[in-house]
Amino acid sequence: MLAEALVLSAILFVIGTAGVLIRRNAIIMFLCVELQLNAVNLSFVALSQYIGIEGQVFVFFIMTVAAAEAAVGLAIIISIFRHYETVNVDNFNLLKW
Repeated sequence: MLAEALVLSAILFVIGTAGVLIRRNAIIMFLCVELQLNAVNLSFVALSQYIGIEGQVFVFFIMTVAAAEAAVGLAIIISIFRHYETVNVDNFNLLKW
């Protein structure tokens, strides 16, 4: 059971990483980062039966950070969309001088 969960976690993480590197839509990139966080959560929960409850405690904190990230990230994406009328990351450069 552990091997299957870790393989699924690795597959989800690779899909998330590929989505962040390949896609140029900010919303899709944002969702791929969330997929990566959920893959890490899955591996922590799978390993928690062997190393103890600490893995599930880490999952709780990761989910809290992901919820805060979702709120702030979506607000930033909406603000960018209102200003540039696109969420394609190639079309805007906010951090350049």
